[in-house]
Amino acid sequence: MKQKVPISTIMTKDVIKLNLSDNLTKAETLFKKHHIRHIPVVNGNKIIGMLSYTDLLRISFADAVDDDEDDVDTTVYNMFTVEQVMAKNLVTISPETTIKEAAEILATREFHALPVCTGNLLVGIVTTTDLIRYLIDQY
Repeated sequence: MKQKVPISTIMTKDVIKLNLSDNLTKAETLFKKHHIRHIPVVNGNKIIGMLSYTDLLRISFADAVDDDEDDVDTTVYNMFTVEQVMAKNLVTISPETTIKEAAEILATREFHALPVCTGNLLVGIVTTTDLIRYLIDQY
């Protein structure tokens, strides 16, 4: 297995993003439409937070609704903003971070996605699923 492969080779570059002005109903729609579990929150292209599907489940009964159903009772979403629900203390990595280093971070922390940034600018995202796919490709 290659030792020094940069995360930029496996990261998602066309990132689905939210702005602070977006609401949680839009977030849920994006999660379901794109079959993703993590969405960076940006101000312009500067990352300011991360919202996970689990964050939504914590404040709602969305897990009781069929994933294919488009109509969700979103009353609870109107009680919170993206900023109130998102994670703010982010761990970010650079495009040059190795896949091994990213895997070590994800293996020891309580989250499953890392924003990839050049400075504060979001340039990609890598998830545990991306790492598993990379490992599968190695065999």
